Amino acid sequence: MAQAELNIEIRGNSGKGVARKLRAAGKVPAVVYGKGMESTSIIVEPKALEQAIATDAGWNTLLTLKGAAELEGKVVVLKGLDIHPLRRTMVCADFHAIDLQKKRSFLVPVNVVGTSEGEKTGGSLQLIRKELEVICLPTMVPQSIDIDVTNLEIGDTVHIEEVVAPEHAEIPFDVNFTVITVKGHEVEEEEAVEGEEGVEAVEAAEGEPAAEEE
Repeated sequence: MAQAELNIEIRGNSGKGVARKLRAAGKVPAVVYGKGMESTSIIVEPKALEQAIATDAGWNTLLTLKGAAELEGKVVVLKGLDIHPLRRTMVCADFHAIDLQKKRSFLVPVNVVGTSEGEKTGGSLQLIRKELEVICLPTMVPQSIDIDVTNLEIGDTVHIEEVVAPEHAEIPFDVNFTVITVKGHEVEEEEAVEGEEGVEAVEAAEGEPAAEEE
């Protein structure tokens, strides 16, 4: 599991006005919360946060907080991050403190392995679920969930109950939903329908009596 350190500052005051001033100064207002602790307002440097989560684990990277005595050594994961729709800058962030000895839920990306037989014959593979939930220890979160699709034909699907959970993790589900499916080539099907309609139109025209010349 990827790990990184993140320097923070404690934010004494809160409120929209304070948060606005922090963003104007190029910093990100954030909150750390978790079971058995009070929520703590903090300040984060956006570049430092970007670098900390720039790992294969992404948001699942275990972040060890540094620079603030109250939270020194606390391990957290990024739980929420708001981005400004126009400027694309960080607006605010949420961090969830975790216990490394207790299992919890994580979202892990699906990694498609190989090229399906259906694609080789003109079909298209559709990844219905790009991420899947896994339950495991924070230190055992897999980087991805690999699914081999090489034997899939057009019309085949992979349901969640068929997905093999990574080592030391389990994949919970209540409904046996579809993760991957292989469909036929829609463009060719549409062209075939249009072609049939064209033939029918020609046949209909040939069956009509010729117009009399004036």
